[in-house]
Amino acid sequence: MDTTTTAPLGLREIKKQETRQLISDQATRLFIAQGFEQTTIAEIAVAARVAKKTVTNYFARKEDLALDHQDAFIASLAQAVASRRPGESALAALRRDFAAAVESQDPVAGFAGPDFTRMIAESPTLTVCLRNLHDQREQALADTLAEAIGAGPDDITVRTAAGLLGAVHRILFQRIQDLTLAGHPNDKIAATIAPEATRAFDLLEPALAKFAVA
Repeated sequence: MDTTTTAPLGLREIKKQETRQLISDQATRLFIAQGFEQTTIAEIAVAARVAKKTVTNYFARKEDLALDHQDAFIASLAQAVASRRPGESALAALRRDFAAAVESQDPVAGFAGPDFTRMIAESPTLTVCLRNLHDQREQALADTLAEAIGAGPDDITVRTAAGLLGAVHRILFQRIQDLTLAGHPNDKIAATIAPEATRAFDLLEPALAKFAVA
């Protein structure tokens, strides 16, 4: 097989990924240091040593620079349900997935550290954007639940189940953020949130224990 064309493409892709990461890192550094609203795209370009157009080519919106893992966040609940084990309900899969995220102190679950968490909390723009990401995550979950039980996207059972499951995750995410802003280290937050999550998910057991079983 002729590999003369595939190797350069691989190198270019690596370079693009490195450039994207550099821009994201410099943007986050500036956002934390001087605030999201106060930081301009031009300043980010200078810090990353790229053209302003390069920044906007990689990141269509300024918010995308701050919330670089939003795609993973939106897909997280749906993926947990889609990959549930045989005999496992959607609720059980999400409980297990959240417990693993707490154990690993996953940033997608809310363990983003004090500087990053404060940056979001102090920015009206990012606060609204995060709320929208929660809504998108719930919608993605609803789509997956509908497919799992063979229902339409507007099925009231699906919408209700997605709303309940999404609300628990939204509340736990905010709880992690609140504890972070209060100055607690991640280890202590994980120790606090694990039993709280158990109690929160327990409330849903009577309604959803047998819903969307694989």
